[in-house]
Amino acid sequence: MDLVPALEEPLKQPLKSVLGPATAKVMAEHLGLHSVGDLLHHYPRRYEERGQLTHLADLPMDEHVTVVAMVADARLHTFASAKAPRGKGQRLEVTITDGSGRLQLVFFGAGVHKPHKELLPGTRAMFAGKVSVFNRRLQLAHPAYELLSGDDPAESVESWAGALIPLYPATAKLESWKIGKAVQTVLPSAPEALDPLPPALREGRGLVSLPEALLKIHRPHTKADIAAARDRLKWDEAFVLQVALARRRHADALLPAVARRPTPDGLLTAFDDRLPFTLTDGQRKVSKEIFDDLATEHPMHRLLQGEVGSGKTMVALRAMLAVVDAGGQAAMLAPTEVLAQQHHRSITEMMGELAEGGMLGGADHATKVVLLTGSMGTAARRQAMLDLVTGEAGIVIGTHALIEDKVQFHDLGLVVVDEQHRFGVEQRDALRGKGKQPPHLLVMTATPIPRTVAMTVFGDLETSVLDQLPAGRSPIASHVVPAADKPHFLARAWERVREEVTKGHQAYIVCPRIGDDIDEPADPKKARKSAEDEAEKRPPLAVLDIADHLAKGPLTGLRVEVLHGRMHPDDKDAVMRRFAAGDTDVLVATTVIEVGVNVPNATAMVIMDADRFGVSQLHQLRGRVGRGSAAGLCLLVTEMPEASPARQRLTAVAATLDGFELSRIDLEQRREGDVLGQAQSGARSSLRVLAVIEDEEIIAEAREEATALVAKNPELTDLPGLRTALEALLDEEREQYLEKG
Repeated sequence: MDLVPALEEPLKQPLKSVLGPATAKVMAEHLGLHSVGDLLHHYPRRYEERGQLTHLADLPMDEHVTVVAMVADARLHTFASAKAPRGKGQRLEVTITDGSGRLQLVFFGAGVHKPHKELLPGTRAMFAGKVSVFNRRLQLAHPAYELLSGDDPAESVESWAGALIPLYPATAKLESWKIGKAVQTVLPSAPEALDPLPPALREGRGLVSLPEALLKIHRPHTKADIAAARDRLKWDEAFVLQVALARRRHADALLPAVARRPTPDGLLTAFDDRLPFTLTDGQRKVSKEIFDDLATEHPMHRLLQGEVGSGKTMVALRAMLAVVDAGGQAAMLAPTEVLAQQHHRSITEMMGELAEGGMLGGADHATKVVLLTGSMGTAARRQAMLDLVTGEAGIVIGTHALIEDKVQFHDLGLVVVDEQHRFGVEQRDALRGKGKQPPHLLVMTATPIPRTVAMTVFGDLETSVLDQLPAGRSPIASHVVPAADKPHFLARAWERVREEVTKGHQAYIVCPRIGDDIDEPADPKKARKSAEDEAEKRPPLAVLDIADHLAKGPLTGLRVEVLHGRMHPDDKDAVMRRFAAGDTDVLVATTVIEVGVNVPNATAMVIMDADRFGVSQLHQLRGRVGRGSAAGLCLLVTEMPEASPARQRLTAVAATLDGFELSRIDLEQRREGDVLGQAQSGARSSLRVLAVIEDEEIIAEAREEATALVAKNPELTDLPGLRTALEALLDEEREQYLEKG
């Protein structure tokens, strides 16, 4: 993208020249802030009124917090220690309160003198430190603090108590008030900020100017100031992001592609004629959207999202057949070998003799459907690659092995990516590069995505939604099994599995880990921090242990097998075939069964340590049962206490089968990560005030405004502020992400 940097010198000034090298280094390393502009856009997380104090009752464990409170009590203790054997060791214990709760602060050794003099009962201050537990009580050890006092004698108690104190996202190395003082230093540069919003848009929506918004967010006098600033800054974030995506769509629309129209009475017609059922209205509608895109001379970029079991594979297969009809080839990229083999098996079964092109008994319009994975034998692999380069194979299904340089296509017309979130952008890009011209792209996901996330994360793709389940699908009953509180519930779960098997059905048992000596121990940092969560302290339950326990105990006499990612691909395939054929009663597996595995006779699923999985993942897993005419049952086993957030998450999953509702819950709990997809954790989100779920209306309006602007003025001439904001958003890494998206 040609984004000429506009002149905005005061805001581009490096922080080290303004704040000094030591502070600038901490800001760069821990907060990703490098310039004056970066710091001005590091907004307060929340505000404290001096008179209205933080809830000490709600402090999170093991997190770095800033609280505003009053000293209730301060005591100095003397004790003997190895360093001070004559009883000269000193410990200062200070109790602070905010009316909602009390918190203990402790200072040791030489660190007690200053706080002993300053932290007297009745003193108000801001305290920052890491929350820990000592003797079953919350405490802050050696917190940094800043006294709050009305320095100006003329300042009335009311105005002092009502003042809004900004609290910034901080780190252990740099407390909130130090960041506040640094902001104070750079705030005079705010009037130099170039406004990214076109004047007509800003005035039409009654938004304050950017310099005014920056002053109000960092130094508000009233709550109305904060609201006005946030409204304005949300628009900036939504609009700049949507302009980036609109430019991406605009550039894509200018790329050439081969139009692929199915021939009348060709392969697609022959396939439709042999279907034993009719397509749902949803499948017909989405197919039409896809066929319309395929018929244009610009590459399709479409996201197909649908509930587990809504028939996405059928829609994708019909699109692939249409492209083969039109003389091209189609490639389906699957995230795992198990899933690639499963797709290959189900697609060749659905097509019958239409998948036997060039073979005896193949139908007139038939093509060849080949599988290509990393673990295939050399001869089979060589033959598959030959079929692709000669055009003999119209459809190929494979894993990332399809992306290797050696794989060449005769005429690649369509790429279907299954389960988008498991593929790096580079991988999709490498496969798209194998067409003579850019091929059409269809991305499928069974993780329902709220509309606003689709408009941001997948904003460069058009979206189709399948929200209707095919006829004959059964509802799934879900229940939480509290194994620690009610052990007899777990015993009943195993009885239910037996009952399903007795009726001629099959069951899945899912565990979070494999359980051999290569397994890593559970990472203590990943454990949810709560004193009561004893369940988190043991390693997650493992496939091999649980399978052994069940075969010898509750499920003795049943045919129990295991499936996990470290098995040899041939063994995995053999296990899946036996399970699909009904030769296995119970499959104990890791999440390798999460997507695409289709065994209509499997009616029950027990998920062990269900609290270790995310909401969307649980919903995906549950979708493996109830795929036939018999009702499905999903039991979520957990040892977490009833009041814990983990239990509440599981209760939410059990309460609804609506994947879109669950994805909202999931997103609200996880927040958005980085919406441009590269930095899912750790790095700063490119969204600071915009919340993807809550600000749906702003995002939708910003998308409309951005699309209209880019259609009229793709180069953004005469909008230097917008070009500068885009340049800041699209640092090199994100630029590549959008380029390749």
